[in-house]
Amino acid sequence: MSAALGPGAVEAVVALASFGAVYAFYRGIFPEGSMNRRVRAHHLKQRPDGGSEQDGAAARRQKSVGIVRTLLEYLKLTRGEEVRKSTELLVQAGWRNPDALTIFLGLRLCLPVGLGLLAYMLAPGVSHHISPLTRVCVSLGGIALGAYAPSMMVKNTIQNRRQKIQLGLADALDLFVICAEAGLGLEPAITRVAREIGASAPELADELGLTSIELGFLPNRGDALANLTRRVDTASIRSLVNTLIQTERYGTPLAQSLRVLAGEFRNMRMMKAEEKAARLPATLTVPMIVFILPPLFTVLIGPAIVQIITSLRH
Repeated sequence: MSAALGPGAVEAVVALASFGAVYAFYRGIFPEGSMNRRVRAHHLKQRPDGGSEQDGAAARRQKSVGIVRTLLEYLKLTRGEEVRKSTELLVQAGWRNPDALTIFLGLRLCLPVGLGLLAYMLAPGVSHHISPLTRVCVSLGGIALGAYAPSMMVKNTIQNRRQKIQLGLADALDLFVICAEAGLGLEPAITRVAREIGASAPELADELGLTSIELGFLPNRGDALANLTRRVDTASIRSLVNTLIQTERYGTPLAQSLRVLAGEFRNMRMMKAEEKAARLPATLTVPMIVFILPPLFTVLIGPAIVQIITSLRH
């Protein structure tokens, strides 16, 4: 078959197959509008409805995920401490789809093999005089890239999501204070804040919406707040959760505690801004030396150098 198609056709088929597999995994992890549908579902207390096209796409996605799940179960890769850690990372990244773990493990299994074979087959196209050892090294580089790319993507998503939640937390705390002073309890206040900040901070609204739902059906309210800490593992969220737990346990006025915490977060943001401003002169030193001083010296000393060279020639 490879002799009939030719090496170029085989490489094209492998490239298209690898791209199709990666794209299928991507569509499984990132369904269209998943964040907006989830936030809207929390606000309206109902499941998001979909049309026949969405049902067909979901059916095809479930069929593909089922094949990957069968392969993972056959290889016994769906159990162990590493799987538990991967599940926690996916939850922190906001991927709470039941199939997210299967897709992530499938990526970690198939992507190294696909990129390794693709790098091995495409290496001669870059240079016809490439040695077999260099070709093997390029293939190993593709395998390493495929092995670390899913984890790097998840960690990068977690970091970006935490930054977005951190940016919207101060405004959310101000709304918490207003709701508490208006006489709302913890669960109604969280629900109202999640609804109000849905447009400006959808990630934080999503987490608060889930917390509000868990407060409604979990027997222990502390467990619902602790789940928020596990989903968003940041110092600010831990401080907020500890404040809410102490308020529930000791009967501290909710509005007063949240006002103090909001002031601390405002001061923290101001300190970080001042720290960045203080680092600015040191940060600009290297670009100034590399990009500003050489043209300046050229403009100032260049004409004198040209005149000296001209006078020496004559």
